[in-house]
Amino acid sequence: MGEVAISVRGLTKVFGKARVVDDFDMEVERGAIYGFLGPNGSGKTTTIRMMCGLLTPDAGEGRCLGFDIVSQSREIKKRVGYMTQRFSLYEDLTIRENLDFTARMFGMANRKQRVDEAVRDLGLEGRAHQLAGTLSGGWKQRLALAACMIHDPELLLLDEPTAGVDPKARRDFWDEIRRLSARGVTVLVSTHYMDEAIQCDHIAYIAYGKKLIDGRARDIPNQIGISTYVVTGPDLMAVQERLDPDKRAGQVMRFGDKLHVSGTDRVALDALVKEERARGTHEWTEKDAGLEEAFIYLMAGAKDNFGGPVEAAQ
Repeated sequence: MGEVAISVRGLTKVFGKARVVDDFDMEVERGAIYGFLGPNGSGKTTTIRMMCGLLTPDAGEGRCLGFDIVSQSREIKKRVGYMTQRFSLYEDLTIRENLDFTARMFGMANRKQRVDEAVRDLGLEGRAHQLAGTLSGGWKQRLALAACMIHDPELLLLDEPTAGVDPKARRDFWDEIRRLSARGVTVLVSTHYMDEAIQCDHIAYIAYGKKLIDGRARDIPNQIGISTYVVTGPDLMAVQERLDPDKRAGQVMRFGDKLHVSGTDRVALDALVKEERARGTHEWTEKDAGLEEAFIYLMAGAKDNFGGPVEAAQ
């Protein structure tokens, strides 16, 4: 266990009749990349904001970067960079003007030098005088990250950070995030996209205010105890329709030209596989369960803030 950057207990937030965050506990190590995964409206962003002193909880306590999240929130805010899902800088200002404005807001004495460094570090030299509104999605993302990091924060909050950008821009972005993590910057990521969550070293699954599980990404499927088989062969739609009502299958999901059949009752699942293999029509191959299977399994048993069933996230 390394140095703890955030430690919270019993965090709770209520809006109207909805208990948006319900008795949330967590510890986050300094330098960790922690993904908060769950459907839209599940309380991910609200939880992160309370953990970092940006939103006052109705109940609970904790410390972030050594400061109390309620009584010392101002000190925490000075040390946090926050990148929102939507581009929130000024589109009618240039890249340099946006960075200079952000540096001025943080009261930085060496403003010009820091802006020059930010432009250079993120490869924006050739675009420094370009209006932000004319940038592509990937370049806007780089600019937003540069603005978040211009005051050298110890903690970085990312809300759906790679929504709407191309695969190369996404890969470059996560390479930069890992470099920041290696320097000791703690990163919290809110997302409902599985392919974004798997970029994180640690994951917390949240379903409508409740933390269902958290741990290292590679350990999550084993913590749940889920087993998975991959089915290949002809007419997979017919196979899926046959398996869906069979409780031994647990969950049946289509992945391109394959079916993934998963369950936590290993004995029952193996009995089903034995019967299906006897048909001789399809190939059944066991695989290590992934985060996709684990996530859908967790969502299947969750209830939303008003007691209704939860739909699995994208």
